[in-house]
Formats: sequence, C-alpha cells, structure tokens
Amino acid sequence: MSEFAYAEALRALAEGAAADLDQILASACAPASDPVVYLADFSRQALFPLAAGTPEEQVAGTLAGRAFSTGKPVTSARDGHVRVWVPVVEQTARIGVLAVSFPEADPGSIAQAELLGAFAGLIVTGMSRVSDTPLVRRRLVRMSLPASIQWDLLPPWSTRVPGALIAGILEPAYDIAGDAFDFAADEGTVNFAIVDGMGHGISSTMLTGLAVGAYRHARRDAVPLPDIHVAIDEALSSGYDDLSFATGILGSLSTSTGRLGWTCAGHPRPLLLRDRTVVAELECEATLPFGLGTGAPVVSYYDLEPGDMVLLYTDGVTEARADGEQFGLDRLIDFVEREAASEQPPEELLRRLVQELLAYQGSGLRDDATMLLLQWTSTRS
Repeated sequence: MSEFAYAEALRALAEGAAADLDQILASACAPASDPVVYLADFSRQALFPLAAGTPEEQVAGTLAGRAFSTGKPVTSARDGHVRVWVPVVEQTARIGVLAVSFPEADPGSIAQAELLGAFAGLIVTGMSRVSDTPLVRRRLVRMSLPASIQWDLLPPWSTRVPGALIAGILEPAYDIAGDAFDFAADEGTVNFAIVDGMGHGISSTMLTGLAVGAYRHARRDAVPLPDIHVAIDEALSSGYDDLSFATGILGSLSTSTGRLGWTCAGHPRPLLLRDRTVVAELECEATLPFGLGTGAPVVSYYDLEPGDMVLLYTDGVTEARADGEQFGLDRLIDFVEREAASEQPPEELLRRLVQELLAYQGSGLRDDATMLLLQWTSTRS
C-alpha cells in the first residue's frame, strides 16, 4: 500500500488541533480507517481511549492488551476488514496501543500501523506538556496528592538504547509516596537511581523529590558518581534538621563494555540475573542512608555479560505480607526466574511481578514497592 500522508496531520498539529488526536491520525492514514488511541493506566491494568465515548480494554485477556504487553502487532479479521493493534510509544517506552482498520493486513500495512503508533506517541507526549487530558484519561481510580506529585517526578516507564534497556515500575500506583526511580541515557552510558524515602504521605514524597532533584542536578553537572552520592546526602541533610533519610542505589552502565558501577546508601542489594537464573546479589560497601551523613562512598564495579539483567528493588517488595508472612527474597527470586524463563519483555516481567505482589498481599500493598530492571544487550558483534 502507499505511504501514509503525514503532511496534513502535521499541519493540523502546527495549528493547535492536537486535542482531537483520532481525527488527526485519520487524516494521515487513509485508506486505513477508524484509528483509536488507548493509553495504559498508571497501574498498567487497563487501556483507556484518549477520546471519550469508546470503552476501555483490559491488559489481561484482550488483543489490545497483548499488543501492549508484548510490544508486537496483533490482528483480527472483522466484517470484511482487519483490525490491527500496535503499541503507542513515547520514544521507545510503550504507553498504550493504537487500533486501526485496514482492508487487509499485509506486512506493509502492519509496518505503516507501527509507524502511526510511534507518531501517535510523539503527539501524546507533546500534548502532555500543555494539557491534562492524557494524564486524566489514564486514571483508573482517583489519585492521591502524593502520588500525583510523584508521577510528575518520574521519567518514562522504560527506554531502549543501543546496547541496553531499562524499565521501572511502582505500586500502589495511585497512592505511591516515598519511592522513585530515575534514569538517563547519554553518550554510551545509562545512568540510573532508585530511592526510598522514609515514612509515608506527602512528607515522604517531598523528601524523595528533593533526593531525585539533587541527583539530577549533580548528574547533569557531569560530576563523578561518588560526588553525586554525596550531593544527595548533603541536600537532605541541609533540607531537614531532623533524622529524615532516604535509602538508595545510584549507578551507571557503559553500553559499549557492560561495565556496571554503583554506590549504595543503606538499600537492598541488586540481583544479577543471567541465563534466566538469579546468580548473585551484587555486594557493595554501603554507606548510611542519604541525609544521615553518608561520607564518601565506595564505588563497586562488575563486568556484565551480554544479556545480563540487574534488578533493583525497594524493601516494600520483599516485605509485602500475607497472614504475617513476608513475600521475601526467595519468592522474589523464584518469580523473576519463572517469568524470565517465559521470555517476557522486561516491562511485562515487572508488570507481572507487581500483580503477583498484589495477589499475595490481597488487600493492597501497605508500603511502596518499586523496581528498576536494567539489561545490557551489548553492541558487540
């Protein structure tokens, strides 16, 4: 089939018509028809249409959900046409799905639909800078004030760059307070952090927000990892005159060599996953938590092998309880290995792990549970 015509869509965007995204996409994709953009809710359980009037789709057990969780196109024949679902991506992070109909779904049509999904993602990302609609439409339930502040603090759910990928998740998505992750991929390096602020509620959110702000400020000044560690500690120490603190891990990964470096401030040790098996906890010489006078940290190093994954998590993961018994490290390892054996994408592995935690605890998590999964895919031939 012929290439989609994006010129008219871009012209409409330049004139400020982004609010009617489905209509903009329709102007670009003829002879395809009926495009609908769905955005994943913050807990990644449901897919909500950006435009009102269309029912939502569940992630579990639907064709739309399969496209979202696998990142691959899904097709279904319907009344003389073919409905195609493809991921909507924010750069490389899946944030939803696009449904569009074709007279027939040949490889060229599916490829065009995938490009349209990427185009839709660019528009949604731009809309989110000036409109609340994409965020409001994604809400499964009402969000607490601490969670609203925390989500505005976070980077995308994931990113993929040559040589590496990183993905994060946190729960309870609509009442999170105190946990956060951050990352940035620049010039052959993926920098990352996971932070767990003490306490709950708005005070914990503000504490973690200061820690992440200090992390980003120091990182963007291109100072060495130990100095970033100290900068977070000093920001919390000067910002609070009590014993407020946050635990965390800061690190960097060379995408060309697989060299991993990290510091630890009183935080659970990362897990190393190789060939679908957790082979080690990555040990390091931990300092006191940030805010308690950590001093100069020791940077630990490890040379990853291609395909290795490193899982960072907060204590809310292992300390989830059912009938007084913690979820624990052994259950975490067993589940990660089981899902890795099924070759789930990292984003889906994390989503399923959160669902497992929720099922285990039953009534909802009593503490924030956050995970960050880093993989070195290697650029070597």
